[in-house]
Amino acid sequence: MGWLIFLIIAVVVVAGVFWAKKHFRNEIDRAKRINRANKNQ
Repeated sequence: MGWLIFLIIAVVVVAGVFWAKKHFRNEIDRAKRINRANKNQ
């Protein structure tokens, strides 16, 4: 029974990472651009 719980947790974590990458890529790119602009000043 323990391995089943572990499997469910693993699937949830992987799905969450994929969702976060898809959802936050634009935010991350914008943050990187802002940081680069600040360093160049």
